[in-house]
Amino acid sequence: MGMTSVEARRAVLGRRIRVLVAATIAYNVVEAVVAIGAGAAAGSTALIGFGLDSVVEVSSAAAVAWQFAARDPETREKTALRIIAFSFFGLAAYVAVESVRTLVNNSPAEHSTAGLILAAVSLVVMPGLSYAQRRAGRELGSRTAVADSKQTLLCTYLSGVLLAGLALNGLFGWSWADPAAALVIAAVAVKEGREAWRGGTCCTPGGPAAEQATPHCSDGCCAD
Repeated sequence: MGMTSVEARRAVLGRRIRVLVAATIAYNVVEAVVAIGAGAAAGSTALIGFGLDSVVEVSSAAAVAWQFAARDPETREKTALRIIAFSFFGLAAYVAVESVRTLVNNSPAEHSTAGLILAAVSLVVMPGLSYAQRRAGRELGSRTAVADSKQTLLCTYLSGVLLAGLALNGLFGWSWADPAAALVIAAVAVKEGREAWRGGTCCTPGGPAAEQATPHCSDGCCAD
């Protein structure tokens, strides 16, 4: 017996999410290597924190890939959400401690051209990846796909914060701008981690695939 139109659509969305997850992992591996290397060279807490966020994004995307490798992805959804949440919390803890240490010790970061270029590129690349995965995740009714897309969107915001912090430090010598940018990264990571833990990341479904998956929306997945 062939698949119904809804089942076929769900299969397409599942494949699309796997492709987007693979692209996200590939980009973030490169981003992490460049950011952590440049951050260590420049003594930049914000750059290192940004690189670690890329590592978190890889683990988040890997959790989604693991979920969708199952015959029934929904059976792995809660565990995948926990992995994503813990990844956020771990990032926030490390970056917060290092930022405070940098501020207390007054250890100014050096100018980083590589960091500025990386932040600018990520500011362009990440919004598209996030939008595509969020759209597919919402239509499919997948909390983990939407949570991972928000992690990717977080990377966009952090790119802007990082760019501002590095620019202020490089142009005006404001040494506090770098750890301050890192603290913003930590604060946003805590917020996203809490949302992932609660599972409150699946917004209004956009199509029949999600409508069949969550017909009553009793868990709030379909709430605005």
